[in-house]
Amino acid sequence: MIVRKTPSEVRRMRFANALVAKVLVDVKEIVEDGVTTKDLDCLAEKLVAEGGAVPAFKGYNGYPATLCTSVNEEVVHGIPSERVLREGDVVSIDLGVVLDGFYGDHAITVPVGAIDGDATTLLRVTEEALNLAIAKAQTGGYVSDLGHAVQKHVEAHGYSVVREFVGHGIGKNLHEEPQVPNYGEPGRGPQLLSGMVLAIEPMVNLGSAEVQVLDDGWTAVTRDRRISAHFEHSVAITEEGPLVLSRPMDFEDPDSLSSSSVEMGLSTTGRF
Repeated sequence: MIVRKTPSEVRRMRFANALVAKVLVDVKEIVEDGVTTKDLDCLAEKLVAEGGAVPAFKGYNGYPATLCTSVNEEVVHGIPSERVLREGDVVSIDLGVVLDGFYGDHAITVPVGAIDGDATTLLRVTEEALNLAIAKAQTGGYVSDLGHAVQKHVEAHGYSVVREFVGHGIGKNLHEEPQVPNYGEPGRGPQLLSGMVLAIEPMVNLGSAEVQVLDDGWTAVTRDRRISAHFEHSVAITEEGPLVLSRPMDFEDPDSLSSSSVEMGLSTTGRF
């Protein structure tokens, strides 16, 4: 069942997702040669707690960490560890939190220092694909319109869309209906209605689309061991257009928390 959120619930989700965005901004700042993925995780867990939230991933089906940190050929669900990041790596950082009973979910892929041209273009194209999908998140459209936009853009650049993992609805649960694949023909699947909130998350490989899960039961890697990129935003469907919830907001400004525009889920700071 697809759960549509009320304006006040969208507002609460805006806060949860804005916290995720703020934490990822701070985590991104420490990504450099010599830092471990565990360092990233420790900072994220500290900042989530300071924000009054709890990590959404830690303990989820036994997952052991706050972040998913997926390096180079790792697609998603990489477990933070003593692995040291080196110049030229790329690391996908995925974070979820629970705040005031609602989930936030957002992911970015970050270069470690200078990276090569192939990696640079892959990251750019993957983020562009996410933005194209968000632009299709309009009332009256269909869930498959989003995936079609991703697939068309990605494949036009010679890259591959991961099919084993998909986006999802989000709200009082981390994963809700509907599933949001990053491929397919347009005009299919559930119709998009105001109040739906979707976690849209293209996962794109430089080489083959095929992936495999490692023996840890979590980390998914590309079979050909070429690099992968992952970007994600949580997006509310509104009558006025898509509202990106997972962007930073000014938590120190009381007016930003009480304005009617935020109450209706229409804050310009989160508008796509």
